[in-house]
Amino acid sequence: MRIRHQRFKLLALIAIFALPVIAAWVMVQWRIGIPEQRTAHGELAPGVPQLAQWPLVELTDSLDEGDWVLAFDCSVACAENADRWWRLHRALGREAPRVTRLRIGGAGETLPGELLPGEIGAQWLDVPDWQAPGQVWLLDPRGQVVLTYGREVGERDVMDDLSHLLRMNPDRRSVPERNGDTR
Repeated sequence: MRIRHQRFKLLALIAIFALPVIAAWVMVQWRIGIPEQRTAHGELAPGVPQLAQWPLVELTDSLDEGDWVLAFDCSVACAENADRWWRLHRALGREAPRVTRLRIGGAGETLPGELLPGEIGAQWLDVPDWQAPGQVWLLDPRGQVVLTYGREVGERDVMDDLSHLLRMNPDRRSVPERNGDTR
C-alpha cells in the first residue's frame, strides 16, 4: 500500500509539470483558446512612401525632428476634419507637444498646433494612388507611415493607437544622454 501511495505522488508531481506543457501545445496546434485581439485600429500601409517623398507643393521643412505627425487630407469637409483632429491633439494632454498635425489641402485658418507650411499650405502636386479624400496618416518621427485610416475613422480609435505608440516610444529629446558614464 505504501509503494502505491508513493507512485501516486510521483505521477501527480509529473502531471503538475506536464499538463501545462501539453495544454500549451494543444492551444498552439489547434488554435484553441488563443484570443484574436486586435491592437491597432488603423491599417498598416507598406505602399505609402516616407513623408519626404510625398508629392506636395510645399513640404515640411518646419517639422520638429522627433515629432510624431498626424497628417490628414483636408480636401473634403476641411473645417470639420481640422476641428476633430485639433480636439484629438488637445486630448493628448502632456504628450501633445510630441505630435504635429499636418493639414494637406483645404483652405482657411490654421488651428493651434497645426502645420500648414507656406502661403498656400501643403497641397498635392499630383494625387498619389495611395491617397483618398479625408484620409489620415500617422507617421513616426523619421517620417515613415505607421498607420493609415479612412475618413470614417473615429477619433477614439486614432487616440488609442497614438497614445499607445507614444507610450511605447518615449521621447528621446527629454532623456539626458549618458556621456560614457557608467556609474
